[in-house]
Amino acid sequence: MNKKICFSLCLCGLFAFTGCNKKMAPIEPNRFSVNPNPLEVSGNKISGTITGNIPAKAFVKNATVTITPFLNVNGENISSQSYSFQGEKVRGNNPIINYEKGGFVTIPLSYDYMQNMEDASLSLTIDVKQGNDQYYLPQIPISKGVITTATIADVSTVLPAFISDKFQQVINEKFSTDIKFLVNKANIRDEEIRSESMKNFNKKIVDASNDSTRKITEINISSYASPEGGVEYNATLAEKREKNTSAYLQQHLKSQNITNFGDLTAQFTAQDWEGFQRLVSQSDIQDKELILSVLSMYDDPEIREQEIRNMSSIFDQLAEEILPQLRYSRLTATIDVIGKSDKQIQDAYANNPKSLTVDELLYCATLTNDNNKKAEIYQTTANIYDKDFRVFNNLGACQYIAKDYNAAKNNFKKAASINPSSKEVNMNLGLVYMLNGDNNKAIEYLGNSGGIDAANEAFGTYYLKMGDSQMAAKAFGNSISNNTALAHILNKDYSKAKKTLASIASPDATTHYLMAILGARTNNETMALSNLQQAIKLDNSLANKALKDKEFSNINLSTLKQNE
Repeated sequence: MNKKICFSLCLCGLFAFTGCNKKMAPIEPNRFSVNPNPLEVSGNKISGTITGNIPAKAFVKNATVTITPFLNVNGENISSQSYSFQGEKVRGNNPIINYEKGGFVTIPLSYDYMQNMEDASLSLTIDVKQGNDQYYLPQIPISKGVITTATIADVSTVLPAFISDKFQQVINEKFSTDIKFLVNKANIRDEEIRSESMKNFNKKIVDASNDSTRKITEINISSYASPEGGVEYNATLAEKREKNTSAYLQQHLKSQNITNFGDLTAQFTAQDWEGFQRLVSQSDIQDKELILSVLSMYDDPEIREQEIRNMSSIFDQLAEEILPQLRYSRLTATIDVIGKSDKQIQDAYANNPKSLTVDELLYCATLTNDNNKKAEIYQTTANIYDKDFRVFNNLGACQYIAKDYNAAKNNFKKAASINPSSKEVNMNLGLVYMLNGDNNKAIEYLGNSGGIDAANEAFGTYYLKMGDSQMAAKAFGNSISNNTALAHILNKDYSKAKKTLASIASPDATTHYLMAILGARTNNETMALSNLQQAIKLDNSLANKALKDKEFSNINLSTLKQNE
C-alpha cells in the first residue's frame, strides 16, 4: 500500500477516535454557575437556573449527557428535573453541543422548600451514555446554602377581622310637626294647635323632659312663605310666621314647666322655591316638566313667578294643590337618647347577661383588652343569641389569636352558615385555610372579602406565600407589619422596609430580625448586629437561625456565638 495513503487513513482514524470514541473528560466546576447564588426561597419553592459553558472539543460527538441538579440536605440528596444534551452524531431530540465549538447548557431547577435547608448544597451529577457504555463524570459542586428570608412570612400574625357592634351610647333622634297658614296670613289657628301631629310633638317634648335617659338638645323653627307674591312681601310674611310660632312654642314650654330644652333656634325663608320644585316633581300635574324647566332656566325669583303665572291653565292647579303646602312653620326637636354606660353594661353582664341586647354584649367585649375575657363574653353571647353570625365570627377571631385554630375554623364556619356573604367571615376562613397550607381554598374565601381594610394584610400575606412579593407589597398598601416590611425587603425596596419596621408600635423578635437583615443587605454591620442581639434577647432560638442564615454570611457573628 502506498505510504501516503496509509498515513492518511491512520490520521482519519485518529480524528474519528478523537471526536467519537474517546470518553468525555471531567468538566471543570468553574464552568457552571447558578442564578441566584446562593439559592433563595420564594413562596414555598426554591428555583433557579444553572448555566454551563462546555469548552470546545469536550463534548464527544456520540455522547448523550444527562445532568441532574440535586440538593444535599443533612446528608439526603433531593433531585430536581434532569436535562439531557447530545453530541452531533447522536440521533435524538435533545439540544446538541458541537464538538469543535462547544456550547452552553441551561438547566432550570425547582425544589419544594423544606425546613432546615439553610445549609443545603447544590451539586450536579453527570451521566454519560456513549454507544453501549455508560459512566459518570465527577459530581460538580455549584453553590452552598439557601436564603430562606421569604419563609419569615407568618399567617398567624395577621389579625383576623372582627365585626363591630351597633351599640351607641348616645342615639340622636329628630321628630317634627308643621303648622300650616292660610294665604297671606301669619296667625296660628286653633285647629293647627289641636292637630294630632302637634299633640304628638308636644307629648314627645314632655316625655323627653321627664326622662333621665333623654336629653333635648335643640328645638328649631323654620318658617316659609309660598313663592307667589313677591320677595319683599313674602320675606315680611315668613318672618311674622316665624315670630308667631316662636312665641307660641315658648308659651307652651313655659306652661308645661319645660326648661331643659337645649337651644331654641329659628329662621325664615321668604320663598320656598326648593320645596316648590320638590312638590311639583312629586305631583301628577300634567305639565310639570314645563314648570321644572322654567325653574332651571331662571334664577331670578320674580322672573320665575311671572313665567309660571303666564301659564294660566297650570297656575290655577298650582294654587290649589302645591302652594298651600308651602305656607308653614316646621318645628323640629333634636333629642339625644342616652344608653347604658360602660359600667352599667359590665355590671349587667356580670349579674344577668340575658338582660343585655346582642349589640350591648358585643360592645361589652370591646371594653377589655384581655383576649381570653373577650372570648368568654362572646361565648356567653353565643349561648344567648345563637342566630347572630357576628357572635361566632368574633369568638372565632379570639380563638385564632389564641392559636386555637380548629376551634376558630369551626366558629367561622358557623358564622358562614348564617351569613355566607360576610366579608369578615370569608376573610377569616381564608386565613385558616392559608395557615393549613390550602392556598387554593384560601384565595377562594379571600376573594369574597375584598373591600374591607383588614383584608389588605391577608391578601398581602397570601401573595408572599405564593412567591409574588410585588403583588404582596401592592396588596399591603400602607399597612404596618412585619409581613409588609418583608415584602419590601424581598423587592429590595430597603427604604420602605426600614420605614415600615420603624413604624411598628410594638416591635417583636421578628421585627428586629428583619431589621438585622436590612443591616446586612445595606452593609451596615452595626445595625445588623445590634438588631440581632435584640431579636435573640426576645427569642433565644434566633441565635441558631442567625448562624445558619446566609443573609449574614458577610457579618462577623462571633459575638452571637458567645451568647449562644
